Amino acid sequence: MQGISAAYRNEAAFRQEIIAAIVLLPLAFWLSVTQVERILLIATVLLVLIVELLNSAVEATVDRIGDEIHELAGRAKDMGSAAVLIAVLLWAYTWVSIVFF
Repeated sequence: MQGISAAYRNEAAFRQEIIAAIVLLPLAFWLSVTQVERILLIATVLLVLIVELLNSAVEATVDRIGDEIHELAGRAKDMGSAAVLIAVLLWAYTWVSIVFF
């Protein structure tokens, strides 16, 4: 719980994703979809939160190691952000596909 609390306090993106989860998770239960579709809707929301937590952990670790600009540090942060982007795209694709098609 300390990790979730720290991410909420220190990471604006995580706060935004929590707000989206607060809206979307109840919606997943309210929608008239199959059980498998409901699981996919819920799983993609939670996946975004998980990947964001891991990205925040990478960024905190890189920042802790040093303030100097280093190619590998930048690459690590960029890869973490790319992972979040892919998770968000999967989340959006899943929700649009299930809810609207």
